[in-house]
Amino acid sequence: MHSTFKKAAITSAVTAALLAGGLVTSTASAEISANIGFTSNYLFRGVTQTDDQAAVQGGLDFEHEGGFYIGTWASNVDFGEDDDGNSGAGYEIDAYFGVAGEIGASGVGFDVGYIYYAYPSLDDADLGEIYGALDYMGLYGMINYLTNADDSDFEGTIFYELGYAFDVMTDMTLGATVGHVAWDQSDWDDYTWWSLYLTKATSMGDFTFAYTQNDIDDNGGNIDDPRFNVSFVMSF
Repeated sequence: MHSTFKKAAITSAVTAALLAGGLVTSTASAEISANIGFTSNYLFRGVTQTDDQAAVQGGLDFEHEGGFYIGTWASNVDFGEDDDGNSGAGYEIDAYFGVAGEIGASGVGFDVGYIYYAYPSLDDADLGEIYGALDYMGLYGMINYLTNADDSDFEGTIFYELGYAFDVMTDMTLGATVGHVAWDQSDWDDYTWWSLYLTKATSMGDFTFAYTQNDIDDNGGNIDDPRFNVSFVMSF
């Protein structure tokens, strides 16, 4: 998965999210890369995508030296049973493309593109977003706009995200992310989520420990409780 954006997923009730971290990166040369990993809880935009269970994930990317990239990414998901008792367990396959690079010699990176989230085993769950991001010296800002969805009620939703990361020692990064979901549906309450994470790079891959929470009012449920997860990603 391209490192700028945090993959998105959507259900009939909430929007969700992946690992914290990942800044806009410019392309150095044409190459094909792959990644595979696992997480103890697949979290996206402050909400679990796997009913607080583990996930196995992986992706494949092609990046051209001119800045163009295209790729795909997959994970198991579980959104729980719906009101009719249908299972929300299945899998997610994403496809995306975009252009990333640097604005002149300013040191400011950019990334713009489109991502489509498909859920072949679930009904009325697919959607697509366009996104744009800027980063500078570890600080990044990003906006996603939901352009199309099987459930048209979600169309027009805007996702805002701001993050910062820095090296605390060799091969160890500390970062924080805050995001806001602004539903286009006036009947739904917008919400904010935030995450703190620590990533350790090793010869085997990257290990991340993260804390994530949101301010969703779930009427006595636990969707807004703090979540802690451990993840591992190996790239090759």
